[in-house]
Amino acid sequence: MYKELEKFISSNSFTFTVNDSLEEVCNAPEGSAGIFAVYEIDGDSKELIMVGSTGTVQNDGTLKSKNGGLYDKIVNGHQFAKTGRKYSWPAQMKLENISVLEVVWYETFNADVKAIPTAVEGQVLQNFLDENAKLPRWNVAF
Repeated sequence: MYKELEKFISSNSFTFTVNDSLEEVCNAPEGSAGIFAVYEIDGDSKELIMVGSTGTVQNDGTLKSKNGGLYDKIVNGHQFAKTGRKYSWPAQMKLENISVLEVVWYETFNADVKAIPTAVEGQVLQNFLDENAKLPRWNVAF
């Protein structure tokens, strides 16, 4: 885990296989803002393959989040195609022969902490880039 994520106490994780329903296994809160990290689990190894975020901080310091928050971004956000992850992740997992994903989410903006979700996402991606000279393979660009 990256040190910049340690301060976010509102966090959790879930695992996902191609046979699961992402809508059922996702335990991220609705109406929340933050980031999520997706790891490929292969036996004892764990590789970060994607980082995403949701929520926008307005100039008056308030949060603008889409109704579904982290939950909706993880389940219905578009990736690999113009379709929600609940459909595109299982297809991509089959293509890459991935059996298990672990999704770890962090609420970065709430009553207790005020960190801009995209800024936290950018810092995690910057650290990954510094260590690996590239972005996680499921992040197309940042």
